[in-house]
Amino acid sequence: MEDSLLYKIAITLIPGIGDVNGKKLVAYCGSVEAIFREKARALCRIPGIGKAIAESIRTSDVITRAEKEVRFIEKNRIRTLFYTEPDYPRRLNHCADGPMMLYVKGPANLNNQRILSIVGTRSATGYGKEAVSHLISGLRSQNALIVSGLAYGIDSCSHKEALVNDLPTVAVLAHGLDRVYPPVNRSLAIRMIQAGGLVTEFLSETNPDKENFPKRNRIIAGLADAVVVVEAGKKGGALITAEIANSYNRDVFAVPGRIDDEYSVGCNYLIKTNKAALIQSPEDIIYLMGWEKSSGSAGSRQALLFHTLTGEEEALVNILTAQGECTIDWLSMHSGLTLGKVTSLLLQLEFKGIVKSLPGKIYRLG
Repeated sequence: MEDSLLYKIAITLIPGIGDVNGKKLVAYCGSVEAIFREKARALCRIPGIGKAIAESIRTSDVITRAEKEVRFIEKNRIRTLFYTEPDYPRRLNHCADGPMMLYVKGPANLNNQRILSIVGTRSATGYGKEAVSHLISGLRSQNALIVSGLAYGIDSCSHKEALVNDLPTVAVLAHGLDRVYPPVNRSLAIRMIQAGGLVTEFLSETNPDKENFPKRNRIIAGLADAVVVVEAGKKGGALITAEIANSYNRDVFAVPGRIDDEYSVGCNYLIKTNKAALIQSPEDIIYLMGWEKSSGSAGSRQALLFHTLTGEEEALVNILTAQGECTIDWLSMHSGLTLGKVTSLLLQLEFKGIVKSLPGKIYRLG
């Protein structure tokens, strides 16, 4: 049994910590193992970690439960992605409250160059289903990863259409990987695992309780470059996901509907309040996301040949070459340069035609 994995799971089980403070603890202590060895008095000196949390770390019996989960992971060949690991979704690493740990069943690349989340009502109409089919079929050439939540309605339709169009698709779950909810989608989930996957932050034996769905929605929003709302009522998970996506500086798109249609009220509201851009076709998404040209094109490589880069510029280009797409925060963190300096360098690289700015404050090679 890998001790490192054991402690990575254990840290997520300690009551009162959460993802934000958990990451803070790792940063201050140096590793997850060190957190459990640290004295309570030293833990109390970490900002945001009070006496109650420090005592919880020292006294909570979480290792036994973590050991049980490791056995479940090994038996069911589940991938684990801790936020400090290179395969962890880089888009989620740009979200302060992104989950520390993800559990994945299936081969899906959660760092796919293009990721689109599609959400909507559980009571999808024929209009909504046709819209999903039209949008996804038009994205086939983009090889986009389609993300949704495996719920009834628009979610299920999105996953099915992705499979029909040979696109990878991922469902983010509000429960553990030992079950499928709703059960009627079990056969769909099995098909998805072949070329996509199931993703969750919850341990096995976790039920799909009501409070888990907003947590699930933040992952749906954070995993993607953009969120598309196809049909939504006045309230519900789709609107929550759109709000979260806006808070993450993700692009949000909405399919408009008739003014008297109860399942278009949410979409029309998002458009009316400028919380989402109106889209009518897959070409709208491709244009608004700047997906017409693939990154790393011959043009960008040719531009590199004709420009002499400074050492700092070259450092940013190397990071973009390795990662594909990055936010300014990510570039600053991994280059060791200040945000102001990175902003200035990116502007110079844009002028040279080497770097391109994308919606959502994301950059890639031009």
